[in-house]
Amino acid sequence: MSQSSYRCTCGKTIQYKQDMVTERGGVRATWLCGDCRTPVPSVTAEKIRHQHPS
Repeated sequence: MSQSSYRCTCGKTIQYKQDMVTERGGVRATWLCGDCRTPVPSVTAEKIRHQHPS
């Protein structure tokens, strides 16, 4: 399986769960960039969330 990554509008490359923070509210958690708190698309965040740094 290929590794997913996401380039935030602030320029940070998000590759691992540690690069994001969650915001709880309602039924689902919203994943945000750890630096600027911009929302990460949910499908991309779910893929990244299951990746482990090795």
